[in-house]
Amino acid sequence: MRALLPFLFFIVFAIPLNAQHFSGIATYKSQRKMDIKLDSTQFSDEMRQQMLAMMRKQFEKEFQLNFTNNESSYKEKESLDSPSPMSSGGGVQVIVAGAGGNDELYKNLQEQRFANQVELFGKQFLILDSLEQPKWELHKETKNIGEYTCFKATYETTRTIRSVSSSSDEKGSNSTSQNEEEEVLVTAWYTPQIPLGHGPANYQGLPGLILEVNDGSETILCSKIVLNPEGGIAIKEPRKGKKVTESEYQEIVAKKMEELQEQQHGGKGNSFEIKIGG
Repeated sequence: MRALLPFLFFIVFAIPLNAQHFSGIATYKSQRKMDIKLDSTQFSDEMRQQMLAMMRKQFEKEFQLNFTNNESSYKEKESLDSPSPMSSGGGVQVIVAGAGGNDELYKNLQEQRFANQVELFGKQFLILDSLEQPKWELHKETKNIGEYTCFKATYETTRTIRSVSSSSDEKGSNSTSQNEEEEVLVTAWYTPQIPLGHGPANYQGLPGLILEVNDGSETILCSKIVLNPEGGIAIKEPRKGKKVTESEYQEIVAKKMEELQEQQHGGKGNSFEIKIGG
């Protein structure tokens, strides 16, 4: 009978730990790498710096992740100085598709699905699809992010880089777009101290909350966590918008961007190229 006591002791104390309920609010900040090439004979260095500053401001955002054990909601935090649309003041306007401040990404880990409510050129869409299942490779390497000890995890994936080029001369204007595929290594840092599979943006599936992730182009870093706030967390799944799958939405975005390029007319002799994602 004595041999059973250690085992029974473990069972009694393990059940409350596994059944522990978590809820919280995590704040993240994102930064994205970009490349803008301008015709130096038509665009001054000052204009290039203005465009870089506009793009950088557009992609340096703050997000809030509300989460419970199985559900999460990821949304951009409201900002009073968000520029829309972006203009350099020199006749060049930059529009970022799918960058609406009211976008919301809902994830249900138990049911392995998501609902992404996004606005594209004034029209609202509701993307309904299954959660991606990255083949994470767990590493022993650790580092601290705030008060949390984080472990490293990586996986390889394919990323699409969208390049937009525009030029004009005496014969008229011309805009072209090109999609390039490249292999990238995604690196994440997660903390087992919050043993939930949630994460920012489209990242999830690790044995702990993801506090930092980098795909070679974008870095998302957690700056603050509030666990089990008073009053709890109420997460509602978004319902508004035309229902589409992820692949259907990507086709709509590509078509809209082509239409936009046809409508854009630059000045005589102007040319530029914007590359996002690499």
